Amino acid sequence: MNYKYEQMLVKMNSAEINDWNDIDNFLSEIKISKVASNFNSVKDEIKKGIAFLTFDYGIDGVSIEISKYASCFEKLIKPETSAKVPLHFIGGDFYSNADAVLKPHWKRLKVEGINGWSKWFDGKYFAKLYYEDMPENSSVSKEMAKEMWTQAVNFATVIGEYLTEHNVKMIFPVNIFSNPGNFAFSLAGIILSEMLELYVFNSNHDFYWEGGMPEELRGDEPAGPRDHFFKNYHNTSFFSLFKKMYPWNGELWAQVNINTQQCEVLHEKFNFPENKLFELSTTVSDEFFRDFSKDEVINNRLTMAHILSDGMPVIKPVPIDEHLQHLTDWMHNQKPIVCALNDKTSLDLTDDNLIYCLQPTRVIARKRIEKDLELFAALFDFDDFKNKFVNNSDFKIILHITGPVPIEHQNDTQVLLKAFQKLVQTLPMNFAERVFIAFSVGTEDHPSLEKAGLKRLHIEDIYRLADIILFPSETEGRGLPIVESGACGIPIVCSRYYPEEVFAEVVGEHLPDDKQIQYILFPEEGFPDKMLKTITDVLFNPELDYISDMIKHNKKGIYERYGMGGLINTFNEVMSSFEHH
Repeated sequence: MNYKYEQMLVKMNSAEINDWNDIDNFLSEIKISKVASNFNSVKDEIKKGIAFLTFDYGIDGVSIEISKYASCFEKLIKPETSAKVPLHFIGGDFYSNADAVLKPHWKRLKVEGINGWSKWFDGKYFAKLYYEDMPENSSVSKEMAKEMWTQAVNFATVIGEYLTEHNVKMIFPVNIFSNPGNFAFSLAGIILSEMLELYVFNSNHDFYWEGGMPEELRGDEPAGPRDHFFKNYHNTSFFSLFKKMYPWNGELWAQVNINTQQCEVLHEKFNFPENKLFELSTTVSDEFFRDFSKDEVINNRLTMAHILSDGMPVIKPVPIDEHLQHLTDWMHNQKPIVCALNDKTSLDLTDDNLIYCLQPTRVIARKRIEKDLELFAALFDFDDFKNKFVNNSDFKIILHITGPVPIEHQNDTQVLLKAFQKLVQTLPMNFAERVFIAFSVGTEDHPSLEKAGLKRLHIEDIYRLADIILFPSETEGRGLPIVESGACGIPIVCSRYYPEEVFAEVVGEHLPDDKQIQYILFPEEGFPDKMLKTITDVLFNPELDYISDMIKHNKKGIYERYGMGGLINTFNEVMSSFEHH
């Protein structure tokens, strides 16, 4: 048994933990204060193995970014042998659609209980920490501290054995130390990093304070989507530990954030040294920028039809009333589905008369997908658009939400479905029967495809289904669909989400005009005629000069800003910072 791992087991199992202060003291004891001088070069250490840690892997934005980071390391670190860098992926779940993101030769470790939010032991402990009262020094508080410690010891034991067995020298946690979905998993990660002396590239996408604060500090401001993390703000022993952990300021840790503002907050408010703070831009693969033909679009849409219809080329929609009635069952046994007002119509995704609107996100309240349906209502009330449907009875329109539908967000799903129900019940029947909503729940493959001579879809293929991308988010850590849609050459309608500085950075407002991403603004209130006219042109007259110019402009600027080179440069900077400890 590895000496460091053995010492960790002894230390953990002999610790007397009765409250949050005991955990805090334990972390202070094990924290590395000075790096040993006999460390090999960082690159030599890292090439032995890298382990990515997150709550679960699927087709969501975080998993996609992890895949990019992993591919970047394979390019960056070239071992003397022809073998690839050993890459390991550790999580609480690997959903079937994760195969679209994770390469077959990458190793996986599933650890029971390290999933996040409501999937962390059915949400019991997440609720106790962030939704229920846990007064200072109460029996509830002490019991939770002991429970978190017990779980953390179990997680550290299992994960530590794996890391030791595979000689992993660096861990790359993603969101584990910024968005507190599983306190015990975070605690285990700190113990592992300190006691096994691991390098840590700590990747932060969303911080708990982004859209969250204590109730008494919010004043007249509306509630934020992450206020629940401050529920036990007055339990000072708990919350002081919580702040130390999210994120942990370890000697061998680099904080790798996805925007400048996060780096500034960590430095100015949390006293992290600037030489440990890095901004990690996203990257877009060359495949996004490749020109594609109309035949490819038709082929991709036919593939998606097989996915949405469970193996058929033409889709028979489910009436929206029926889907709402059985929503709870569907949430527990999700399959791709298309809904309509009734079951009197069929849907051919390859039809030239179909208007294809894509929302490339999960279903979650802060994505505000119901605003897409408000836009549909406004378009049907706008003469230029409405007359197209009046004059051509074959025109149909679909809103396709591509990402997972998390079971913990059933209420958000219901809000969206009821918004669709209201839309089709309010529109004249002649229009209402030609409006559809689709959920592919992150699915990009189907057993029927091979027989039909079709291939599974990839992320860039999903974007190419669309005539237009809709993205009315309230808050984002980055806002990847803006970059990816522009790279594919698909116009996007997006909101100026919070934090607005992040939005401004993504679209490049600080850059020269030729580097800025052009977009159609999703308004907070009302839909101006000028905006509705632009969208109508995008959907029906995409050959117009101002639209084709916008597409060319975005592809060029995004290619220059978001190539693989920037990501590699950042990783080199982080490794260099470790060398100078």
